[in-house]
Amino acid sequence: MSNPGDADNRPIGSVRDLAAYLASGCKPRASFRIGTEHEAFGFTRPDCRPPAYEGPAGIQALLGRMREETGAEPILDGENVIGLKWRGASISLEPGGQFELSGAPLETLHQTKAELDAHIARLHKLAPALGLGFAPLGFHPQATRADMPMMPKGRYQLMRAYMPTVGSRGLDMMFRTCTVQANLDFASEADMVKKLRVASTFQPLATALFANSPFYEGKPNGYLSNRALAWTDTDNARSGIPAVIFEDGFGFERYAEWLLDVPMYFVYRDGHYIDALGKSFRDFMAGRLEALPGARATVGDFADHATTAFPDVRLKTYLETRGADAGSPAMMLAQSALWTGLLYDETALNAAYELSRTIPYPTLLGLRAEVPRTGINTPLGAQTLRALAAEVVAIAQAGLRARDRQDEQGRDEQSYLDPLAEIAAGAPTQAEHWLALYHGAWQGEVRHIFEAGAL
Repeated sequence: MSNPGDADNRPIGSVRDLAAYLASGCKPRASFRIGTEHEAFGFTRPDCRPPAYEGPAGIQALLGRMREETGAEPILDGENVIGLKWRGASISLEPGGQFELSGAPLETLHQTKAELDAHIARLHKLAPALGLGFAPLGFHPQATRADMPMMPKGRYQLMRAYMPTVGSRGLDMMFRTCTVQANLDFASEADMVKKLRVASTFQPLATALFANSPFYEGKPNGYLSNRALAWTDTDNARSGIPAVIFEDGFGFERYAEWLLDVPMYFVYRDGHYIDALGKSFRDFMAGRLEALPGARATVGDFADHATTAFPDVRLKTYLETRGADAGSPAMMLAQSALWTGLLYDETALNAAYELSRTIPYPTLLGLRAEVPRTGINTPLGAQTLRALAAEVVAIAQAGLRARDRQDEQGRDEQSYLDPLAEIAAGAPTQAEHWLALYHGAWQGEVRHIFEAGAL
């Protein structure tokens, strides 16, 4: 979720203005960049409890040390530091204290790896003195909702009250999940549509490949991705895989119309979140929002509203792929490599698009419902998702090979897909690996996952 940003006070005259805002993200292919966002659960050593925000060994203290280390600018919510930003990247906090690095827009996956390595090195340097560690897992393996702290961000206060009214698992999504996502660019409206359809179709496959959350409150509960399970009933008016993406005539304006039908959460004004829960953004555009009588929505308000829609692939002025559990560093890099390979080479994109068209929308929805439980072994026709994974990973490999972005040793980006190629060939997913340890060497003690999976 986004941090408060600079306001864009341009008035909105019509839906076309909103479409124009989304279209402003179009850029030449030479300017395409890769952004990677990844989250991790903090835990205290040695008892593996979620750390509080306050206190001498809390999240706030760690942010202070990181600020001193990097010279970063603080991100404030009222008087509370709730993030840091520097050189195009930022640190932000999810509702339960999940620590997120929103990476800078970078040219190559080699640079993404260097950024991730630097982030991990920084945590290794600063967190142990506070008795903290960080583990990137899709769903908290042992904490109950009541165990999770609440970060002091105004929008989270509003969401915490609203979520139980629109779904049974929204609070789990907020407080007990972590994800990794890749942010990628488009050249035109047609390019956006093709990429959004490809990425949306293969989100259940990504959920299966990156499944990394098989535990619920200390025990296996029959699911491989409890994070993905939480998303099946968070707030279905604003999440999932919207049908509009696959309709004839879809483009920026149709997506803007879909966003306008998503109920509002808030309006951000003068450093404060104003409650607009369940209200209509269309009314806000017309100056009929009860919380701000006579005020009309701006482009900045629409940009904020776009962050409160949670489809599996989200369109802003770029695309966000959102269907994967947080995982090991190698898997975080594989997430960005997968989508870069599929979407940034024209031949690979066309091949991925043709393959995606073989999966009808009703089948896609069925996969999304089943994958949290059965993962890579979810049936698809006469085969399983593992067979689809082999095809998709091969297309991505070809895309990265064609990009031919080499590091200092002359290696291209294909190696970042190796973990996914191994799973497609029959290796266990992260979730299956943890379950084997739980039933074996760990002797039913899930707390070992924190050190075993720590950054």
